[in-house]
Amino acid sequence: MTADLFVRGATVYPGDGPGGVLDVAVTGGVIEAVGPALAVEARETVEAAGLMLCPGFVDMHAHSALRSFSQPLLEPKIGQGFTTELINPDGLAPAPVAPERREERRAYLRGLEGDGPEEWGWSTFDEYLQALEATRPATTLVPSIGHSAVRDVVLGGDRRAPGAVELRRMRDEVRFGLEAGARTLSFGLLYLPGAYANTDELAALAEVAAEYGAPLVPHIRNEGLGVLGAAAEMLDVARRSGAPLHISHLKCLSDERLVEPLLELLERASADVDLSFDQYPYGAGSTLLSALLPVWAQEGGASATLARLERPAERARIARDVEHGLEGWENFLGTAGPERIVIANAGPPNETAAGRSLAELAAERGQEPVEAVCSLLLESQLDVTMIEHYASDQTVKLVAAHRLHLVGSDGIFGAKPHPRLYGAAARFLGRFVLREQLVSVEEAVARLSARAADRLGLSDRGRIRRGQRADLVLLDPARFVDTGTYDDPARHPDGVVGVWVAGRPVWREGRATGERPGGVVREPRR
Repeated sequence: MTADLFVRGATVYPGDGPGGVLDVAVTGGVIEAVGPALAVEARETVEAAGLMLCPGFVDMHAHSALRSFSQPLLEPKIGQGFTTELINPDGLAPAPVAPERREERRAYLRGLEGDGPEEWGWSTFDEYLQALEATRPATTLVPSIGHSAVRDVVLGGDRRAPGAVELRRMRDEVRFGLEAGARTLSFGLLYLPGAYANTDELAALAEVAAEYGAPLVPHIRNEGLGVLGAAAEMLDVARRSGAPLHISHLKCLSDERLVEPLLELLERASADVDLSFDQYPYGAGSTLLSALLPVWAQEGGASATLARLERPAERARIARDVEHGLEGWENFLGTAGPERIVIANAGPPNETAAGRSLAELAAERGQEPVEAVCSLLLESQLDVTMIEHYASDQTVKLVAAHRLHLVGSDGIFGAKPHPRLYGAAARFLGRFVLREQLVSVEEAVARLSARAADRLGLSDRGRIRRGQRADLVLLDPARFVDTGTYDDPARHPDGVVGVWVAGRPVWREGRATGERPGGVVREPRR
C-alpha cells in the first residue's frame, strides 16, 4: 500500500472504542487503512510508539465567527487538538444582518468575536458563510444560526414580541440559515435582543430546527440563582418542538450547591429529551463586561447603551439595581463582588486594564465598582471583556464527570484571555483524565471526537476508521497537559506532537505549519 501519511505503532483511540496499538494510513485526506503491522510506503512516516493517536477534537462552543478574517491559522485551537469548531454560539452571529444595522452589530460583537473584515460585505447568512470560507481557516468551522441575529434582522432592537407575520419571517430566516449549512440553532438569553424573547417565541423557532434534526444550543436565561428554572424553560422548548437540546457551558454562577440539583434535573429529562451539554473545564467564565449591566440599560443596542452610560442619572439607576437586584436578573457583580471580576481585554484607551481586577481598577480611579464598569465601557465603546471567578475545582469536575458532558472551549481571543482559549481540551483530557482518572480515556476521547461530531451531524469525521476524514491528533500522554494560567494564559499545552486536518499537517513541533486545509461546513443537515 502507498499512502501520503503513515502513523506507525501509536496507541489509537478510535473515538468509539478502546485504545490499541495500531498503524494508520492516510491517502487524499482520508483514512485508508487501520490495523496492526501494516505494510505501507508513505511520503511521510511518523514513528508513534508510546504516543496516543486520537480523532481531531470538536470544540462545541467557539467564538471564531470573525477571527478567521484576521487569524486564519486559529493557533490557540489547533495547538490543543481542536480541528472542528461550532461557531455563532449564544444566539450571536454576524449574519443575517440588515445593512443599516451592520455597524451596530459589529459594535455589539466586537468584544466576543473581534471586528472581522474592514467592510462587512454580507447581509444574508449564506453571503456571510461565503466570505468566511474565503478566509481558508486551518480548522473546519461549523455554523449555527443565531436567534439574536434573526430577531435583530426582523425586529431590530425592539423589546416586544413579534407579530404573526414577523414570527413567520423569523422562522424563514432560521430555515434559510439551516439550508445554507447551519447545524444548530443557538440562543443567547442573556444577550440582546435574544433576552427579549418569551418561551413561545423560542418554541416556534425551535420547531424549524426540529425539521432538520438540528439541536438547540442555548445560553440559558439565568445561570445564577434562577438556573433551575432557566434550564427547565429550555427543556420545555425542546419537548414542545421535538428538537434535540444541547445546553452551552453548563454551570451555576451564584451557588455551587445548585449544581447537583441541576445535573439531576437534566438526568431525569434525558429520559424523554435528546439531551447533552458542554463545559469549559475551569471555575471561571469570560464574557462581555456589558453583561454586568441590567437588561434595560442595554436596550436599543450599542449606541443606545453608550448614550445611557453618559448620563449620571442612568448610572445612578444602574448602581441601585446592582445593589438591590432585579427579579430574574443574574446580577453577577452584586452577588460575587468586584474582587472576582478581572478584565480580560479592553479597547483603547484602556488596554492596560487587561489582567487587573475590577476592585483594583475602581480603587485606582477613585470610583465605586459600578461607576468603574460604566466608565470602562463608555471609554472603550463597549469593547471590554471580563473573567468572572465563580466555582471550585470540585464542582467543575462534578459537571465534567457526567455522562451527558461534551467539551466547549468558549475561548474568546484577546490581550489577556481566559486560559480556556489555549487549554480547554488539554485540561479535560490531559489533567482531569490522564492524570486524575476522572473518566476513562476511551470515554474522554469519545466526548471530544465521535460523540461531538455525531451531535453536529458530521458523519465524515470523529472516528479513526477507514473512509473517515483524516482529522488526527497525536499526543504524548506523559506530557499532554494545559500550561496556561490566569496570569499567563497564552500558552499552548505541552505534549501535542502533531495535528492533521484532512490529512494535512497544521501543527508540528510546538507550532503551526501554516497549512489551512479546514473550511466552512456549507451542506444542510438532513
